[in-house]
Amino acid sequence: MPRLLFVCGKNRWRSPTAENIFSQDRGVECASAGVGRDAETPLSAELIEWADLILVMERGHKTKLAARFRSHLAGRRVVCLNIPDQYTFMDPALVSLLEAKVARYLPQRQQREQPASRQD
Repeated sequence: MPRLLFVCGKNRWRSPTAENIFSQDRGVECASAGVGRDAETPLSAELIEWADLILVMERGHKTKLAARFRSHLAGRRVVCLNIPDQYTFMDPALVSLLEAKVARYLPQRQQREQPASRQD
């Protein structure tokens, strides 16, 4: 079962929205955290080691992640989703953007989104 860790700055809007959306998928475990010192759930070495895939919202988050937790990132894949800090929690535009960008990392979502092949 893949474990996804969503990371943004303060863990208030983007990463909790992602956690909320994708934790409903069967066969996926999700968590979220923030790289800021005032984050609701601060990023920790334990969360990084727990995750199979780390999805950050902005390049700056990836930079902070690497600077603070470099020794814990060995063997971890970190992907930048390039989602700016302009959305609130569960904003429909944010939900759509996350679903579009994260689906490629979830095989079960890729299967659902591909059109059925025609058989003549």
